[in-house]
Amino acid sequence: MSDSRYQVDVSVVTRYLADQSQPEHNRFAFAYTITVQNNGALPAKLLSRHWVITDGDGHVEEVRGAGVVGQQPLIDTGKSHTYSSGTVMTTKVGTMQGSYEMVADDGKHFDAIIKPFRLAVPGALH
Repeated sequence: MSDSRYQVDVSVVTRYLADQSQPEHNRFAFAYTITVQNNGALPAKLLSRHWVITDGDGHVEEVRGAGVVGQQPLIDTGKSHTYSSGTVMTTKVGTMQGSYEMVADDGKHFDAIIKPFRLAVPGALH
């Protein structure tokens, strides 16, 4: 059962980076901008990330690490933290999903779930 004191919502906007991609070499670059919104009752710090990246051929890569883009932001109640990052895939279409490990001001650790989102070259999906 979820506790509304620990409610962090994640939204994602993606874009294809044509200028950084080399389709003839199966290199497709994508950027994503993520907003981490603290809708809970307590400030919470983002400690680490866990990504599951699946390309169009079904190959899965897992990425774990501290913070996001070198930061471990403390997000106040009702506030958000936005950052941009990117990934390179060998296929035109793929998905990413995962979670952020958070710690609330009271010391409780919890996960903020990142729902699956699609990365796709424009026109690759019919």
